[in-house]
Amino acid sequence: MAGIVIVFDFDRTLIDGDSDNWVVTEIFHQLRFTLPWNRLMDRMMTELHSQGRSIQDIETCLQRIMPIDSHIVDAIKSAKSLGCDLKIVSDANQFFIEKILEHHDLLDCFSDIYTNPTSVDENGKLRISPYHGDGGAASTPHSCNLCPPNLCKGLVMDHIRASIPKDQILTRVIYLGDGGGDFCPTLKLRECDCVMPRTNYPLWKRISEKSSLIKADVKEWSSAEELQRILMQLVSTITKEDS
Repeated sequence: MAGIVIVFDFDRTLIDGDSDNWVVTEIFHQLRFTLPWNRLMDRMMTELHSQGRSIQDIETCLQRIMPIDSHIVDAIKSAKSLGCDLKIVSDANQFFIEKILEHHDLLDCFSDIYTNPTSVDENGKLRISPYHGDGGAASTPHSCNLCPPNLCKGLVMDHIRASIPKDQILTRVIYLGDGGGDFCPTLKLRECDCVMPRTNYPLWKRISEKSSLIKADVKEWSSAEELQRILMQLVSTITKEDS
């Protein structure tokens, strides 16, 4: 039995923006280049809490200002209905992603979300932890020099591949992303897989510069409408080939 696994990045791929940027305070710009991004966002949660902002306030803000284009909503629901296994691998965080997806009735479409975990401390403050190391979802640090210290998406891709049921003799992976952190998992893709980089974004540029390292088929996209069209064409083509 063959299958299709579709892996989405979140910010600037599934949503057309950066979810982190909508919940920052003035101190963000003072600390932007002094802390790793993951620790910086955890610090922002402390600042918001000190200003009297509740977790509900953060949730309301995210759901009010983070729309998902209807073409992407349709693509996700169509791919799910066709039997594809949908996953998210993102350097955002669990709370932001889940609340935005819940608002658009999409959370149940995804079998796994690999991202920086969140928790609520004894004071009711939202905390953001790194995915790798420091008590995160993957407790051990990584040594990949292509990725930020808190998350190596290439290691996540290895985990996804290892978790595919043994009876699926050929599972194709379609990976959609935009950022530099999406280059490492792209290197893990095989000739039968496909990567969909967003045109003129860091992943697209790195693939253009290092094309000899890429085994997967490359299908670039620049708009939500184009993403939907290309993704559904790929799903249809793969399904026909495998049948």
